[in-house]
Amino acid sequence: MREQRIIVVTGGAMGIGEAAVHRFVANGDFVYILDVEADQGAEVAAQAKASKFLQCDVTSELNIGEATDLISEEAGRIDVLVNNAGGFPKSRNTEETTIDDWHRTMELNLTSVFLMSRAALPLLRRSRGGRIVNIGSLAGQTAGWKTSPPYAAAKAGVHALTRVMATELAGEGITVNALAPSAVKTERIRKLRDEDEMRATAADIPLGRYQSADEISGWILFLASEEAGFMTGQTVSVNGGRFMS
Repeated sequence: MREQRIIVVTGGAMGIGEAAVHRFVANGDFVYILDVEADQGAEVAAQAKASKFLQCDVTSELNIGEATDLISEEAGRIDVLVNNAGGFPKSRNTEETTIDDWHRTMELNLTSVFLMSRAALPLLRRSRGGRIVNIGSLAGQTAGWKTSPPYAAAKAGVHALTRVMATELAGEGITVNALAPSAVKTERIRKLRDEDEMRATAADIPLGRYQSADEISGWILFLASEEAGFMTGQTVSVNGGRFMS
């Protein structure tokens, strides 16, 4: 029987993050759920028994330091870090985007990945094969539909940062990979798009539908697995054929 792994999932209170929490727990792992949403985070932790919720703003260096200090005291290491927290409040074009929109979206989607990864590195080094899985986006690979300019720029930055960290950490046996999902049917997306927009997006995907958060969580589990141990610096496109490179 293998040793229980210690997993950290940011933005684990809903959507892709929540699905990843349940996937890891079902795999026999213990998960720390980091999120600003206290009620939802506590509810996910109550459902996923081998887990603990830590209220944490992953754009705050102080909050992240407090969370990683606690994880160090309790678990002693991190085996897998999933940088999932992200999103944007509303689709605005470049002209409509305010500087506050820009800064907040970049902080949530890109700066958070940098801050969280940097803070977790000492604990990942204590693992016998640390893994970082970053959640990027199809928006960071190509354009062609309505999205948020700072979100697209931030996710492209996530993909680039993934390659840089993978190069830096390869000699230590720590792998760093990213996923680039397309349209995932989550509550956040339902709030951003009306029914007509949802149907139009689905029609634009060769497979003809949105993907589920659970489908993405399967890829997260794979990139965190021993089987993916020789894979690093990659951005895996999971988009239903919407973008083929």
